[in-house]
Amino acid sequence: MTKRKTARQDVPAELGGAIQRLRKAYHMSLGDLSEVSGVAKSIISQIERNETNPTIGTVMKLTRALDVPLRDVLAGISESPAIIQHQKRADIPILRSEDGLCHLAIAGALDLVEVVQWYDFHAKPGGALISEAHQPGCVEHLYVITGELTVTSGGETAAVRAGESLRYRGDLDHEIRNSGEEEAHATLVLIMRPLA
Repeated sequence: MTKRKTARQDVPAELGGAIQRLRKAYHMSLGDLSEVSGVAKSIISQIERNETNPTIGTVMKLTRALDVPLRDVLAGISESPAIIQHQKRADIPILRSEDGLCHLAIAGALDLVEVVQWYDFHAKPGGALISEAHQPGCVEHLYVITGELTVTSGGETAAVRAGESLRYRGDLDHEIRNSGEEEAHATLVLIMRPLA
């Protein structure tokens, strides 16, 4: 009787790209993901480059660390004729500012983060989202739904109120601050590559 090997399953070739896009969406390095998931950095790198066929257990560790259900990752890379992706409310990743007063729900598709990123943004009074410069050519588009926000990019500052929008360079250090007395709500879209 032959020994049974650790259960492996043919994992779609697109899995590596999906893991990499999710990791980048959370602004995590390979080391960060390795630390959180318990999977060696070299293994994660091989998975992202589709140089290895990981066990389902390894993939589950990575998707748990990225806070995305495995079924959603696999569903997101399979073909679908009309409904491409449906993320339930509980599956939408939430990012928080360092001061804890701002949060961003990742509303956009995670497989498009290298091209476009879309966030639902909330900031309590005084809250600030401070960001380092993104890749060259990145432009951010902010539309304020309620409240008032002040945006500073490259030393220039502009106030934006409910019903107004602002477009500014995301490839310079920048911040979005709630300068009003009530919670602010806005839609934030990042175009990561210059438009042709």
